[in-house]
Amino acid sequence: MTQYPQRMSGGVGPTCNDISFHEHESSYPSLKNIQKPTITTTTAPRKAGFPSIHHLNALAVIIVFSASGMVSPQDFAFVVFSIIYMYFISKVAFPTLHPAEKEPTVFNPQNKILPFYVLTGAIVGLLLPIAYIIEGIFLGDKEGIKAAAPHVFLLASQVFMEGIAFSGRFSIPIRVFVPVFYNSRRIFTIVDWLRNEISKVDEQLSKSTRRHYIGTGLAIVNMAFWSFNIFGFLLPIYLPKAFKIYYSGCKVKG
Repeated sequence: MTQYPQRMSGGVGPTCNDISFHEHESSYPSLKNIQKPTITTTTAPRKAGFPSIHHLNALAVIIVFSASGMVSPQDFAFVVFSIIYMYFISKVAFPTLHPAEKEPTVFNPQNKILPFYVLTGAIVGLLLPIAYIIEGIFLGDKEGIKAAAPHVFLLASQVFMEGIAFSGRFSIPIRVFVPVFYNSRRIFTIVDWLRNEISKVDEQLSKSTRRHYIGTGLAIVNMAFWSFNIFGFLLPIYLPKAFKIYYSGCKVKG
């Protein structure tokens, strides 16, 4: 994996400044710097760009995990379903209101705190768990790898899907759909990860006390971070603002 500076997914397009692992923003909150929704649109032509190098890195993680057998059929089916459903609701429920223009922004693009949240999400959700899994491969900790892999796979899938959502083909509600949909699913995988770490205390302590504490700590930190992300920011703040902009655009158009 490469570094994820300011243009990465939880969480966070080149022409937008919404919450995503994209540009300077993510699925993470910065409540002090949130401004009122901007309902104006620009007149520049919409460009359907391909995901950035960071989204391609996420795709590489998806491929490696899938090929290695660390991904369950259920998680793989979830990703496939999310792709199909995203395209379905983009046509049926939330089409783009201004196909030839840029979508309006939701948050202040000059926010200085958001890059920190992007980096934090990358480290907590991807880099450290991937390092934990790689160490487990060398140490033969199959149970630890099996427990952590679903979260990493789904977060990498979220990063890639957000790149597609911000490519210029989709409306604001679709951009909200991706982090909310994936974050909701990953909460359950983190719960399973934490339960697995707690259930094998005696076995792990007899092998590696350090690894047991690292695995448990990573699971707890990810649980706290992503729970706050969805329940403290995405649902109560980002979702209402994004839909307000979208439906305001509908009224203006009508």
